[in-house]
Amino acid sequence: MAQDEAAGGDDDLVARLRAGDEDAFAELLDRYDAPLRRVARTYVATDSAAEEVVADTWLGVLKGIDRFEQRSSLKTWIFRILMNIARTRGTRDKRSVPFSSLGPEDEDAPTIAADRFQGPDGRYPGHWSAFPTRWHDQPEIRSVAHETLGVVRDALDMLPPAQQEVVRLRDLEGWTSFEVCNALGLTETNQRVLLHRGRAKLRAALERYFDEAKSA
Repeated sequence: MAQDEAAGGDDDLVARLRAGDEDAFAELLDRYDAPLRRVARTYVATDSAAEEVVADTWLGVLKGIDRFEQRSSLKTWIFRILMNIARTRGTRDKRSVPFSSLGPEDEDAPTIAADRFQGPDGRYPGHWSAFPTRWHDQPEIRSVAHETLGVVRDALDMLPPAQQEVVRLRDLEGWTSFEVCNALGLTETNQRVLLHRGRAKLRAALERYFDEAKSA
């Protein structure tokens, strides 16, 4: 139902794009160009390479809009194009591997204690049950927010590709689980596991950083 509503809401914009309406394309650029650049940068080594990926994506959108069957939202379709181009470019630049390469070693990799992510009822709500130590209540920690963001970025770059994709789309781009599953071809269960493991590793990196800052 949600997928049908999303696709249906794009009908007018898709029709205008197919008719060659430049204002429709400008509207699309305003809406998605910045997030496309952010996601592209996940896969490639430089900002200029990300710009090339995005440019190729928009070219793919213009060439393929007549073949867009609207089985998914326009947003999902555009980001699928981007990810296919970016993965190819990232692999060539030795910055990424195909999404399907998530191996057994990563599947079994421990993260942190599960109860750190559990809600009161013992279930996994999909977010942290408590902030890392001293994260939210110490002025000296807040004063180094910029450095902390650098820690998060570095930790994100170290995540396996599948976890990195899910965490970036969910936590940085604000996508819903439905959108992520649709764009990446994941089941809800797989998406939840990847998100949990990725967030766990980010949390562990932050806690190490704060512990080191305290002991310095």
